[in-house]
Amino acid sequence: MLRLRQLLRANQPTLLKTASYYMIHIMVAACVAYAVTRNFWASLTLSLLEPSVQAVAYFFHEKAWNRAQARQAPQPALGAAQ
Repeated sequence: MLRLRQLLRANQPTLLKTASYYMIHIMVAACVAYAVTRNFWASLTLSLLEPSVQAVAYFFHEKAWNRAQARQAPQPALGAAQ
């Protein structure tokens, strides 16, 4: 349980960003699905299923981008701190 708390704390900004994106995505998906199907239950199912999968994918996508940016950041010179 401690490890999960540490993971959540360490990734809090990304998780909050993912959650806000998830809510917007559900609303957009529900509107689009309803416009296409004219069926409330089908649009509700589609709007919950697809964004849920996307939210998980987005979290890992964001983590990969953060790692790539960290690798590209200029590294301090070894002798510069002296």
